[in-house]
Amino acid sequence: MQNKFPKIQLILSTIFFVFSCLIFVFFYRFINNKNQELQLKEIEWQNEALRRDEIKTLEHSIKAVESERQQLETHFAQKSDVVPFLDTIEELAPKAGAKAEITSVDVFTARTGLYVGLKASGTFSSLYKFLVLLENSPYELEFLSTDMHIETGSDESQKTAGAPKWNAVFKIKLLSFIQ
Repeated sequence: MQNKFPKIQLILSTIFFVFSCLIFVFFYRFINNKNQELQLKEIEWQNEALRRDEIKTLEHSIKAVESERQQLETHFAQKSDVVPFLDTIEELAPKAGAKAEITSVDVFTARTGLYVGLKASGTFSSLYKFLVLLENSPYELEFLSTDMHIETGSDESQKTAGAPKWNAVFKIKLLSFIQ
């Protein structure tokens, strides 16, 4: 009988050991799976935190350049801003001592652009100053044609008026036009 008793203990111990090993392996795999899930969740959390930081940085950058953006937009004329653009051109002439009037305005839809015909008169120096002011205006302009000529008249009227009077016709394309 003594022989049977240690064998039963050995068998029970072996079964308990195998059962304990199976439980250990089960919990080890369970913990490893949870650790992997935790790492994935942590990566997602870090990505979301980075995305939120980038959004905050972007919002801060937008606020920082808001005034510059508004200033830049003043250099572009939109379809609704054609009249203020034309007024700006006409206001430049008196600053140069010339008279100017808009003769034509064409908006082409096939090609983006605003075409303006402009007639000006004054002394040669005032027309030249007006041309320089147009070139240095905040809008990007392309001069398609410029025709300047002296006004023909009696010599007596030019002598009494002082400097000879000049006329100019400008055809301008507004390059910074947004439709």
